[in-house]
Amino acid sequence: MHALIVVAHHDPRSLTHSIATRIAEGIAHANPADTFEIADLAAEGFDPRFGFADHAVHHREASPPADVLAEQARIDRAEALVLVYPIYWWSMPALLKGWIDRVFSNGWAFDFSLDKPFIKQLQRLRVHLVGVGGADADSFQRHGYDEAMTTQIDHGIFDYCGAQVMSSQRLLESETLDPSIHLETAFALGQRLFIRSSEAAWAHADAECVQPV
Repeated sequence: MHALIVVAHHDPRSLTHSIATRIAEGIAHANPADTFEIADLAAEGFDPRFGFADHAVHHREASPPADVLAEQARIDRAEALVLVYPIYWWSMPALLKGWIDRVFSNGWAFDFSLDKPFIKQLQRLRVHLVGVGGADADSFQRHGYDEAMTTQIDHGIFDYCGAQVMSSQRLLESETLDPSIHLETAFALGQRLFIRSSEAAWAHADAECVQPV
């Protein structure tokens, strides 16, 4: 089994990067035969701007640009997609959102045209979401931000394409809690990543944050 771990943070020393690394270590520890790749979008210089070329792809007037094809190939090689990101303004950072905007394109992630039935094309893909935030769970629950993020990301993006969100965690109070707490959680996630869904019914975790990590 193979996992693609996508991390969207500009600072390689951040807790976000450390969490991605610990997930990878958990995968390797659970089964040395399983593999992973870490896609560091910031270090790799991925351009998140949805431009004219991407617009043409959406309208089925052109093939995806080379950088988009490369990202789609990465996902095609993986059974599991893990997104690790800091929560900015109760959502994902622009770098990751732009990656999704461009990579999850019409004709690959879904098939939309006016004269045919809509088709979800990523039904084989299993997704794990790990948001890292500075606020506490009560802040998200009190204002409804946790439910809004689940609707926007888990359902609005991945269910739209047919991908199954296997776990959705928000590792909160990242600037006040002992980092080892979240790193332990990340390692456990990696260890359980390829357990069949029938063996691991993971509940969606609470909360989120606005603070850069």
